Amino acid sequence: MSISVFELFKIGVGPSSSHTVGPMVAARQFVHDLDKRGQLQAAERVQVHLYGSLALTGVGHGTDMAVLMGLLGEAPDTIDVDSIDDRLEAIARESQLALGGSHPVTFDRNRDLIFHGDQFLPQHANGMTCQAYRGGELLFERSYFSIGGGFVLSEEDFAHKEEIATLLPFDFSSARQLMELCDKHGWTIAELAMANEKAFRSEREVTDRLWHIWQVMDASIQRGCRRQGILPGGLNVRRRAAELYRELSGQSEEERRSGLAILDWVSLYALAVNEENAARGRIVTAPTNGAAGVIPAVIAYYVNFVHDPAVHGDLKDQVVKFLLTAGAIGMLYKKNASISAAEVGCQGEIGVACSMASAGLAAVQGGSNQQIENAAEIGMEHNLGLTCDPIGGLVQVPCIERNTMGSVKAINAARLALRGDGAHVVPLDSVIETMRQTGIDMQSKYKETALGGLAVNAVNC
Repeated sequence: MSISVFELFKIGVGPSSSHTVGPMVAARQFVHDLDKRGQLQAAERVQVHLYGSLALTGVGHGTDMAVLMGLLGEAPDTIDVDSIDDRLEAIARESQLALGGSHPVTFDRNRDLIFHGDQFLPQHANGMTCQAYRGGELLFERSYFSIGGGFVLSEEDFAHKEEIATLLPFDFSSARQLMELCDKHGWTIAELAMANEKAFRSEREVTDRLWHIWQVMDASIQRGCRRQGILPGGLNVRRRAAELYRELSGQSEEERRSGLAILDWVSLYALAVNEENAARGRIVTAPTNGAAGVIPAVIAYYVNFVHDPAVHGDLKDQVVKFLLTAGAIGMLYKKNASISAAEVGCQGEIGVACSMASAGLAAVQGGSNQQIENAAEIGMEHNLGLTCDPIGGLVQVPCIERNTMGSVKAINAARLALRGDGAHVVPLDSVIETMRQTGIDMQSKYKETALGGLAVNAVNC
């Protein structure tokens, strides 16, 4: 399955790529599929069944909201996030929604949005089945799977997912192949990634869109540094980024750059993004929402504390190099393991984001391809076995702080790799396979079900 960097970095809405972005995309796709069959106007009622992890942590992750917005025809990258609450209230009040924004059908949330927490569809832990009815007659039914990072496959697509691809001129399925292709053509990882992206769009468009991705990331940092209050969901988690920002902003330039003070800023950047994510704000899936703060925090670290135009050149070019490199590494995890916490635990989210960020940072600091691969390997090796156990099914505790840890680890991984010559004992392919096997062995209660770990123990403390 060929992947574009823009499938790993998608502008969306919080709090979860697999539980919010994916279900919104799937519900919208169902309406589109229904319309393609010529049955949209005949539908009088729709019903959505959520299974497995989507059911167990769906309310905390906004899956119910996402499904309804998707049925209305909304997309994660364009929805007006400030209008959501009013539209949900209107659906509840009128027991009706407009499919695709135009065709009204009856919809009783208690009857037509059904959570099957004790059932998993065989294809994936994040499954949902959408049904359209005319009277008591079932017109159309289709299952969809949110496989992580906002990626969605229908039941039919899932059976043939390896065939769904754009032919890339320099395709690779392993880190070894990636490195061999780079050696053959004398390219950096970013240059090879750009050559592949040009199969989809022009180099200018790739560059401009990646720069826009960073601008959206940076905007989420800036918003998170301004907003205060309690995050929604019932845990009464207080937003901390704004207070930390005020404290750090009072530092002198010497204090700001001394010792470990820089890491306080890195933590601030990650906190700001993931508090925005938890508050259902606009963020970039990178490669998931739960891990959306890691890559922006590491780029912000580079922009604010490392980049020197005289040494590193144009900032836009460097940010594009970072994202292309990180994207190439993320593709390896997507192809050969998973970026879904419901499949492999949080090692597939924070772990992958850390690995991607490590590689990107090593690249913009002049690392060789071997050093970049080493950085990516270190970034994952020390996240192996990381569980996903969100308290209350919310992307808040431990998720927000976990992004700060992933960001700091990524910086350290890049520094370690750049201090070496690129030689390392464990190849990146081996650590990816280890992550996959670890995810298979991990008990389901530690994979985004809120049935184990902190999700059950913290409430007893």
